[in-house]
Amino acid sequence: MTAAPTVPSGRARRALVIAGPTSSGKSALALELAGHLPIEIVCCDSQQVYTGLDIGTGKPTREERARVAHHLLDVVTPRDTFHAARWARAARHAIDDIVARNRVPVVVAGTGLYLRALTAGLFEAPPPSAEIRERHRREAARFGTEALHARLGAVDPEVAARVMPRDLVRISRALEVFEQTGEPISVLRRRAAVAEADRPDRVETSVLVLCPPMAELKPRIERRFDAMLAAGLLDETRALVERFGADARGLQALGYAQLARHLAGALSLEEATVAAKSATVTYARRQGTWFRKHHPDAWRSAEPPPAPAVRDWWRDGG
Repeated sequence: MTAAPTVPSGRARRALVIAGPTSSGKSALALELAGHLPIEIVCCDSQQVYTGLDIGTGKPTREERARVAHHLLDVVTPRDTFHAARWARAARHAIDDIVARNRVPVVVAGTGLYLRALTAGLFEAPPPSAEIRERHRREAARFGTEALHARLGAVDPEVAARVMPRDLVRISRALEVFEQTGEPISVLRRRAAVAEADRPDRVETSVLVLCPPMAELKPRIERRFDAMLAAGLLDETRALVERFGADARGLQALGYAQLARHLAGALSLEEATVAAKSATVTYARRQGTWFRKHHPDAWRSAEPPPAPAVRDWWRDGG
């Protein structure tokens, strides 16, 4: 465990953030912290907002919710669209309510983009253009994705330096925004961050990132998925597919998407299980990369620190 950094205390609208990849122990630490601080939990998870996705998203149990108030669970149905800006608005409201009750808001964050929307803001991007994206796909097929990456380097070298030369999705999106707005996406993001810093309802955060090594995290993820299956994840997926359809937005979530393919006859249960575990491990790697990149000054710990240490860190200004 690394030493906890300290910053000046006495800030308004201040939240404690426990972030990290799936299966890193975020939720368990937050619940343990409830025995040492008067907390309420704000769930920062892009899949736990969907009703019915309970087992596969690791939602807190009824007993855990009775023990500690949880916010931003079960917000929309699996067929509804939900996005980071909407989550951030709801999170600010929840945090204000928690602070007004003289309690400590603890944001348990697995979805980095949602957390970024709360702490750094998001620019209002133009809607996706199917025409532009199709043109980029044709150009990539003809000239190679690297040619599009070189074009991005000419208009937005900052973003191009962070994107792999063959990552067509991210390259195309950055070029698409530039073509639509005439400004690099990096400039738009910085402008949004400046605007966020000036918001009267800005939330300041003290961030703890759990970062277990992948050699330890991978078997945890695999054991966790086995436990979810044993707890009835397949039956939960079947009921959701029957009610909302396999194409529902929420059912593209890890685990559900693979089990839905099994239910459709495309995969055996063993194949779906292997695919779900593999996809979750890949996602956990991306989560770790995101939190390293966007929260370089956070308190980083391979294992959840003792709750009293987190309490003292928070009281000292986080």
